[in-house]
Amino acid sequence: QVQLVESGGGLVQSGGSLRLSCAASGRTLSSYVIGWFRQAPGKEREFVAAVPWSSGSTYYKDFVKGRFTISRDNAKNTVDLQMNSLEPEDTALYRCAAAPLIRTVVGGPHADEIYEYWGQGTQVTVSS
Repeated sequence: QVQLVESGGGLVQSGGSLRLSCAASGRTLSSYVIGWFRQAPGKEREFVAAVPWSSGSTYYKDFVKGRFTISRDNAKNTVDLQMNSLEPEDTALYRCAAAPLIRTVVGGPHADEIYEYWGQGTQVTVSS
């Protein structure tokens, strides 16, 4: 069992920054990948970024490369998403999720169906 709790969302102007945090707890975190997803009203949920708990590899969706940075703090059991140069199109509910590492071997960490555990989410709103 893995528990995930997000924090750090809020309202920011276009061009601003926010740092989201995902606090993870549970057994054997080292065998999981932690991903960030987002879902805007009326749109499908989409992959944003991911990082395995036990390696330095990082994965990003193309639209956030160079703007968002995912990082892991093993001592604090958190996975953060630093978001810079935010745009109104980034407005969404952001959720972190955990997937067994073995499920990412074939297709990578991008598909939401491989994730077993989900947090409740934190709202990010970017005003123009």
